[in-house]
Amino acid sequence: MKRNFLGQYLNKISNFPAWAKEIIYNKLSEDIKDENPSYIFATYKPVLTYKGRCELDFKKSGFDTNTYNILEACDNDCAISEIALNTYLSLEEIATYFLFCVDEGFLELPDDSRILNLAGFLTGKFRTGEYFVNNGTISASQLDDVISKQENTNSNKKFGQYLIDSGFISQKQLDIILNIKEEAKKRFILDHNEIPKVSVSTSNEYEKQIENLKSENQQLKSKLEQLLTIVRKNND
Repeated sequence: MKRNFLGQYLNKISNFPAWAKEIIYNKLSEDIKDENPSYIFATYKPVLTYKGRCELDFKKSGFDTNTYNILEACDNDCAISEIALNTYLSLEEIATYFLFCVDEGFLELPDDSRILNLAGFLTGKFRTGEYFVNNGTISASQLDDVISKQENTNSNKKFGQYLIDSGFISQKQLDIILNIKEEAKKRFILDHNEIPKVSVSTSNEYEKQIENLKSENQQLKSKLEQLLTIVRKNND
């Protein structure tokens, strides 16, 4: 399953002239000015457990195709980013499968707690306040104080704004993590020559539509050939 689209793409860039690589670097430096916690999760390589390897080999639990594709990718030493590119799933979707596989005992617990914290935030398991508690930015008691303040205040302000107003986090910290969550919802297909297969329940319906379109195109092609034959005979 491992196709390593990202590695192939980076290898192409590495062969660019130095001046071209410098332009790319400067542009990316402008776009990514701050440390991005998603990098920690995206570059992590999940480790398959013995239980996970048995499930991958025998598929006794009958999970969906994506689950086994992800387990196979982990068995091939793929990072989260590679898994997302190979399966055409968003980082949010990968995080959901990742946490599921960890809970099932198919993947080892990461040594870095930030990985589980970010995955939990991307999937909605942890809310904004819980995320900042888990990464040590604020304490549990500070979170409780902000929750009480929100409950006792008649305002439409979002919870993150209460954290800022209380002086526990900065606007920059909030913007970074909310942007990561929004970006994680997007799917990114690096290789345009690869057509992703639909894995949802409506895939059969789409396949029928495609077959119908192929049939209609074939009929139109036949009619055009007949017309061309008539035209040629008339010209002769």
